[in-house]
Amino acid sequence: MNGIIGTKIGMTSIYGADGKFIACTVVEVSPNVVTQVKTEESDGYSALQFSYGEAKAKNANRAITGHFAKANTGPKKSSFEFRDCTLNKGLGEEVSLMDLFNEGDTVHASGISKGKGFQGVVKRHGFGGVQNATHGQHNRQRAPGSIGASSYPSKVVKGLRMAGQTGTDNIKVRNLKIARILAEKNLLLVKGAIPGHKGSIVIIEKK
Repeated sequence: MNGIIGTKIGMTSIYGADGKFIACTVVEVSPNVVTQVKTEESDGYSALQFSYGEAKAKNANRAITGHFAKANTGPKKSSFEFRDCTLNKGLGEEVSLMDLFNEGDTVHASGISKGKGFQGVVKRHGFGGVQNATHGQHNRQRAPGSIGASSYPSKVVKGLRMAGQTGTDNIKVRNLKIARILAEKNLLLVKGAIPGHKGSIVIIEKK
């Protein structure tokens, strides 16, 4: 699948050709660099590794520096493999968004969702809450209620929905449309929302 790595800038809105209001996510996509070419003969599968974002050389160890030096480039912040990529690009070449996308294309967007910290069962799992008080609690409408499993097996069943850390999950949103491409600014406007906070790394894959 073909794709590219970018940075989520935020959200905006535009008007389509039919005059309809479109909410869009703005993704900044500076040219990616091909930093590794994998083939069936050498690796057992074909893929292109793209790297994106300049990193400080002092923070890179010798292995990372040597890996990027093979592509005649400096250390990068993010790398991602695109399997069965059909782009005719070699080691060290740049990939821009105009090499991949056109307005109206369908894409999948992947990112790490916003972290929400430690949350209760109402927010984390959608329990009933105040208006739907359930069995096993008294005067605590946002509490999880009884968690026991009777005298057998006399333990809390593994996987029970309880309070805990929420967010920071890898999420892929499928079948989004590219609303507009601003090639001169390396910006991609994708219809709808993409997971992640402002400034986070996102992967845009062409369907």
